[in-house]
Amino acid sequence: MHDLDRPVWASLTTVHAPLSEGDGRARRFLRDVNLFASARDDGAEAQAALADLVRPGERIYLLQVPALVVPSGLRAVKMASGVQMVATRPLTDEHEAVLLTDADGPEMLALATLTEPGPFLARTHHMGRFLGVRCGGQLVAMAGERMRFPGFTEVSGVCTHPDFRGKGFARRLSAAVVAAIQRRGERAFLHAWATNAPAISLYRGLGFELRAEVNVAVLARDRDRA
Repeated sequence: MHDLDRPVWASLTTVHAPLSEGDGRARRFLRDVNLFASARDDGAEAQAALADLVRPGERIYLLQVPALVVPSGLRAVKMASGVQMVATRPLTDEHEAVLLTDADGPEMLALATLTEPGPFLARTHHMGRFLGVRCGGQLVAMAGERMRFPGFTEVSGVCTHPDFRGKGFARRLSAAVVAAIQRRGERAFLHAWATNAPAISLYRGLGFELRAEVNVAVLARDRDRA
């Protein structure tokens, strides 16, 4: 199985191991970094270890190519289909974007909370390099890196404030993020909901091609369950 088939596990056990907790059976991102988690495989031991990482009242996100298993003790809040796309041609940095730093964290979180590009918490921006666009001092668009493992980095967190859409910020920022990934000698990949035709069209225009369908789930442990 290719690492791209279980990108969350590949990320949690390599580049992002310092930002995670768990063991060789299952791991999750630290609670202020991200909501993604993954088991090593779909066997009973690994799935039980995954369930043990979820406290009462918590939710986790799963994303992988193989069919998902809901571990005992957790329930599926949402299950959906997505697509995984991989960049197939070199891109150049098309935009003079601002390199965002830890000082920009509160603004990044506010923009992501407003636009909902995916799970984005107080320290999600620690997962990789993020670029942004400012208008009048306000952060109005951003894009960055999320899952990362040897040879591959995911483009994620692409979002634009509703008042500034239609200006091409998402496309140009995505291209700039991909160009930076490629300069490191890595391949860029990303995920989108299977129903998000505008996003898929945008990424195809940047040279991304479909690699696989992915399964996505939000799992929860109810507060009254041990």
